[in-house]
Amino acid sequence: MLRRTLRTREITFFALACIIGTRWIPAAAHAGPGAILLWCLGALGLSLPLAIAVAALTVRHPQAGGMYIWTRHDFGPWHGFLCFWLYWMSIVVWLPGAAMFYIGTAIGPTGRASLLIVCLAAIWLALGVNILGVRTGQLTVDLGAAASWLLAIVLVIAALRHHPSATSFHVLPDFNWNTVSFWSAIAFAMSGMELVGLMGAEVRDPKRTLPRAAWISSLVTVAFYAGATAAVLVLLPADKVSELDGLNQAGHAAGIALGLPWLPSAFAALVFVSAVGQFGGLGSSVSRMPFAAGVDGLLPAAFGKVHPRWNTPHVSILALGLLASALLVLMQIGDTVRAAYDTIVSLMVIVGFIPFVYIFGSAWKAGHRLSAISGWGVTLLAILCACVPPGGVTQVWIFEGKLAVGTGVGILSAWAIYRRKAVASSSKVIAPG
Repeated sequence: MLRRTLRTREITFFALACIIGTRWIPAAAHAGPGAILLWCLGALGLSLPLAIAVAALTVRHPQAGGMYIWTRHDFGPWHGFLCFWLYWMSIVVWLPGAAMFYIGTAIGPTGRASLLIVCLAAIWLALGVNILGVRTGQLTVDLGAAASWLLAIVLVIAALRHHPSATSFHVLPDFNWNTVSFWSAIAFAMSGMELVGLMGAEVRDPKRTLPRAAWISSLVTVAFYAGATAAVLVLLPADKVSELDGLNQAGHAAGIALGLPWLPSAFAALVFVSAVGQFGGLGSSVSRMPFAAGVDGLLPAAFGKVHPRWNTPHVSILALGLLASALLVLMQIGDTVRAAYDTIVSLMVIVGFIPFVYIFGSAWKAGHRLSAISGWGVTLLAILCACVPPGGVTQVWIFEGKLAVGTGVGILSAWAIYRRKAVASSSKVIAPG
């Protein structure tokens, strides 16, 4: 049985590690100063409504599984399974893409084989310590959150020492079709609070703990993103910031501003630690959904087992690691061009945001109507923006086709697995339709 060991401090740090991703800072800076307003709007339109919904729903259903449990209760077994499956698949897609970004930033230019080895090591280090127990895994989560904040603080200090600003600031974002897809990334970067709900069975006094952690982490997140983006724009011109290598650029610029030639190496170390923390937080929390589905008989029974010594859903964590590792290896086949990266990000956003329709639907049923309306609006906008090809995409129909096929495969695979298990377990689960 899962133990209730997580208090406000642990949940707040856990949420921050899951929500905050230094990966999005260079992308925001590249979009220009208007991204700062977008961060604030993302907090008001999605992050805070999501925090309210997650806190209320986790108190209402204080067990492992989060959105899977909420959706199953409010909309039925099939919708619960679809919600879980699509969100889980989005994390499977997210993990190797994020590993390539973070580890590439941390170790710099290197051979593909070396990059692959370090990426796999980071993924399994993060997931491995979370198999050893919530307390053990929490250490990497805390270190990851601290590393992200230290990185942002150094950027802000360097920006204060840099005169004049490399970018001319303005409030309103620049609208053009080449950057519209980034708006969906803003929304995705502000999500993550839903992962706290997956740990509901391990939260001590959830009625008191979760609302506090939700509000603190949401407000801190927007301060982090807005502050770090502004700092990068002071250090570098917006049009010179690379979305893929912007953290390295910012590290070098900060080192020059502070007169610290070793700072870029320290930046690389902080990026690596923050990545391991985020991998562990996401991997550990998301594994609670296959665990709950395994208990319900919708996945093999092994998924519903808890390790007898460490009290963690070890099979679910291992399954996530194996699938993400396999996808990471497959990503090495062919050219790793910018268009492929953009496709992965857009597919991750589309598949990952479909479950938010269910989350805010449950919030509506729980009486949080304003949060539900705001959340639905941002969710729909994010999905639509993700369908707009970024500037680096030249073959539009191939891009759109990959998104359609990827989304379709996610939904159809969920249906196939659900139908097979539902028929086999008809005495326990009512089949849809």
